[in-house]
Amino acid sequence: MKKNAKKSSKKKKNIALIAHDGKKAVLVSFVRDHLEDFKHFTLIGTGNTGRLIQAAGLKVTRKLSGPLGGDAQIAAEVATGKCQGVIFFRDPLGMHPHDPDISMLMRICDVHNVPLATNPATAELLIKGLPG
Repeated sequence: MKKNAKKSSKKKKNIALIAHDGKKAVLVSFVRDHLEDFKHFTLIGTGNTGRLIQAAGLKVTRKLSGPLGGDAQIAAEVATGKCQGVIFFRDPLGMHPHDPDISMLMRICDVHNVPLATNPATAELLIKGLPG
């Protein structure tokens, strides 16, 4: 009689991917350079950023565009424990009409002790240090 194979109950962790328009190319390049690492996570992203990551070959659950509420949707995922890490390549030199949403997302990450990477160096530490 065959023994049933024990199924792994280990669930992939969720990482959110967000980038301002001036940093989208940098994020896509980062994702392409780390495709194998990202395969260990379930990915969520804001509208346009998620579409670009999908084009790079990964599955992404897309939320609204950031200015239309996507940043707030991802903050809600963080606040409810459904997102364990955020990679947000911000353009620190640009003006953004949804700055209050961006600040709120960063605050929620701090409140819930969820790692937030805002540049490639910290993003690499996040994907290497967060067990998938």
